[in-house]
Amino acid sequence: MKITKDMLIGDVLRVRPDAVAILMSFGMGCVGCPSAQMESLEQAAVVHGINLDELLNKLNEGLE
Repeated sequence: MKITKDMLIGDVLRVRPDAVAILMSFGMGCVGCPSAQMESLEQAAVVHGINLDELLNKLNEGLE
């Protein structure tokens, strides 16, 4: 399953549990906070000033 910008962070972690390390390496230290469960990857990238395309590329590595 491909990870998309519209996916909630909680859903991303269910699809790819190792995404915690990837998200944290991009500066998303609050992966476990309650708002992360209701926030899309796109919203989180905007809030944290992260390049969304780079994040999606990294999250989708090896999922094809």
